[in-house]
Amino acid sequence: MKPVSLHVFKPIRLYPLMFVLMVASFLTVPGGMSPLAAAAEASTPQAGAERNYDIAAGPLGPVLNQIANQNDLTLVYDSTLVQGLETQGLSGSYSRDEALARVLKGSGLEYKVSGRTFTLEKKKYRGHTQLNLEPAEDEATPDLMAQNNETTQKKETSGEKAGKKSIKMKPVKVIADKQKIVQGLTSYVVDEASASTKTNTPLIETPQSISIVTRKQMDDQNAIFIGEALRYTPGLQSQTFGADSRFLWFNMRGFDATTTGLFQDGLQLRAPSFVVSYNPEPYGMERIEVPRGPASVLYGQGNPGGLVNFVSKRPMVKETFHELIFQPGSFNFQQGSFDFNDSIDQEGEFTYRLTGVVRESGTMQDFVPNDRVFIAPSLTWQPNSDTTLTILSNYQYDVFGEFQWLPTEGTLLPNPNGVVPTDRFLGEPAFDRQDRTFYSLGYIFDHRFDNTWSVRQKVRLNHTDRNTRGVSGFTLRPDMRTWERFAYLNDNSLDAISVDNQLHAKFTTGPVQHTVLVGLDYQHIDIGRKGNSWDTSPIDVFNPSYSDGPPPLTGPFPTGSEIMQNQTGLYFQEQAKVFDRLILQFGGRHDWASNNVFNTVRGTTIDEDDNKFTYRGGAVYRSEYGLAPYFSYARSFNPVGGTNFFGDPFKPETGEQFEAGLKYQPPGWDSFLTFAWFDLTRQNVVQPDPNNPLNQIQTGEMNSTGIELEAVSNFEFGLSLIATYTNFDIEITQTTIPTELNMMPANVADEMASFWADYTQPDGFFKGLGIGGGVRYTGPTFATNENLLQVDGITLGDAAIHYTKGGFRVAFNIQNVTDEKFVASCFGACSYGDRRTMRGTVAYRW
Repeated sequence: MKPVSLHVFKPIRLYPLMFVLMVASFLTVPGGMSPLAAAAEASTPQAGAERNYDIAAGPLGPVLNQIANQNDLTLVYDSTLVQGLETQGLSGSYSRDEALARVLKGSGLEYKVSGRTFTLEKKKYRGHTQLNLEPAEDEATPDLMAQNNETTQKKETSGEKAGKKSIKMKPVKVIADKQKIVQGLTSYVVDEASASTKTNTPLIETPQSISIVTRKQMDDQNAIFIGEALRYTPGLQSQTFGADSRFLWFNMRGFDATTTGLFQDGLQLRAPSFVVSYNPEPYGMERIEVPRGPASVLYGQGNPGGLVNFVSKRPMVKETFHELIFQPGSFNFQQGSFDFNDSIDQEGEFTYRLTGVVRESGTMQDFVPNDRVFIAPSLTWQPNSDTTLTILSNYQYDVFGEFQWLPTEGTLLPNPNGVVPTDRFLGEPAFDRQDRTFYSLGYIFDHRFDNTWSVRQKVRLNHTDRNTRGVSGFTLRPDMRTWERFAYLNDNSLDAISVDNQLHAKFTTGPVQHTVLVGLDYQHIDIGRKGNSWDTSPIDVFNPSYSDGPPPLTGPFPTGSEIMQNQTGLYFQEQAKVFDRLILQFGGRHDWASNNVFNTVRGTTIDEDDNKFTYRGGAVYRSEYGLAPYFSYARSFNPVGGTNFFGDPFKPETGEQFEAGLKYQPPGWDSFLTFAWFDLTRQNVVQPDPNNPLNQIQTGEMNSTGIELEAVSNFEFGLSLIATYTNFDIEITQTTIPTELNMMPANVADEMASFWADYTQPDGFFKGLGIGGGVRYTGPTFATNENLLQVDGITLGDAAIHYTKGGFRVAFNIQNVTDEKFVASCFGACSYGDRRTMRGTVAYRW
């Protein structure tokens, strides 16, 4: 017998607080501030001309500076007017007026136009504080020198009313009054997103339901993990297996989306199997976009329920800010984070951003760590307002323990020996360990030729290694306390390259405004899998005794395969706006997909080739009152690996959806409400052949029909709200297993609801003090497709308190406030949900 090679795991000891202090001391040395660059002369642009913007979310002042810079304007304003205000950024082609209107939404400011001067006025503000955007003149403009957050201001000397003051400066390289990014004052409401259309379309003009998890929401709720960030999203069931740090498990509209539903910056993070997984770092994200329903017309193969797109933090051109955060918490949690942005050259053509996280943590289970090192350098080159190249990279190293599968008796069902504790570990502490290494390098290139034509190219190369060794259980003996176990070793890797080429055109024919997209994308994935598993000694569930070393290898079952997948897709999309009210959208795509599987143990090869045309169409009517009814139809496809008993490859699964709804964006309010009804069918599901027990056939079908509601709002007096509700009827409509017909699929909750509110005192003695709280409900699920064993639903509460003053912010968050002990899933085996978790935050931004 050949000896089994064990992957060597070197334990890491992370010291996040020391790390943050070290970085802080390095950054605060003299001379660390970027020099003030000279202002450039500019010609007067046309107010109606469109320009291409790619401005990341951040403080309102610097974002206005960038818009002014790209339009060659002079910026004049009172620095206190925009202090503490943030915007979601701007991406796409807009006129000067459109750009200003979009970034100012929800700021409490309104702008007026007088000739070629833009005046911003704060609602209900005493006196008249204004911000003027004027064409740049050749006259000398006073410099604004910022040191230690102090600003030299030049006031008007005549014709100035009481309470009116302004600063005049060139916006090209100057930041007005060093902004401090106050995390509690950003918005929950976003006007537009790119995940649904790849064209930065306003949400109200998109004939599809979509949710946005903003940076503010993640910060307010202290979402350290992606599963936590998605808890208040309609139509999405997060953390379907409970407290599992290995994977990002989630269902969308009742269908599992774990392996095909993850995207980052519009490129798929596909993992064809669970042996290689993704679990991105939420601190590295500006926002998370969650469009629901089939998306194959733009992205190719995928599940029909929808997708989750992570938008990476990227450089804010010609701006400077820094952030340091330290967070302690339950289960020996310690995390340090940093986020730095600055120009490299005096002209501001090159801007970098560096984001990082170091975490050392335990979990609610004994002997299960959850450690991470994450760093994401990025660089933007913007030689002019029409061309932008952003290089994105990141490195992530995780060390985590084996997920604890527990017996049904003692968790969900009674056991005469008692209840299995929620912290119970049934593996081997000296043996169990998993690590995952992920790194990627890519870029996003944008170039605008004129007011009609522009191109965009996205490229990413990424690599993942996941090495696992562990001991897990599968059967409880008749004594109801002895847990049969097996040990395993797995060494898996994934290499991928993704390319998306896009050609955009915006033009008008009569009363119709056209936005046309034509694209060609390509994905290539190589996966390597190898492993062994064998039976090992059992353990007493209620009185475990652990060994000092690896369990003995008694019977190897070697497995191994090499998988190569390719996908090429050619797609188009038309968005036509008729008389500024009726928006028609339609598109189509043809995909060519291949899958090659080589079994390294048996020496056999399986080749599969699929091609499929998918399409969608929809319409929205946008009324002057903010109401927008819509309807859409979409199809999807997803290749199925493997062959039947006769060697014939399986056909791709397909999806078909009808969706209708109503969106409402009240004029003058920073609010957005959505109601959606959908009828979604998944087809060609692989099923056992009733006439041949060795064969499988594709006659399975599932249908999900239901509603989703979402309301997101921000009020000027400091209150932010999120409310969601999901209810659908999902059932197996065609199957070869009679006991499953018309039953609910296992591990799917068909009802969910959530409500979150955060209030921050905007002024007065308690200015900056805020409290938040939420409640979330997940309905019952079934352990099997036969619906014989039900897992109860659960209602959990969250709470937060925070205080912001200047650049400092402190916060304290509690998840599962009442410390509910609950079973999250019994699909295969049982697992517990997260116990009460408390975390503190100390942050400083400058």
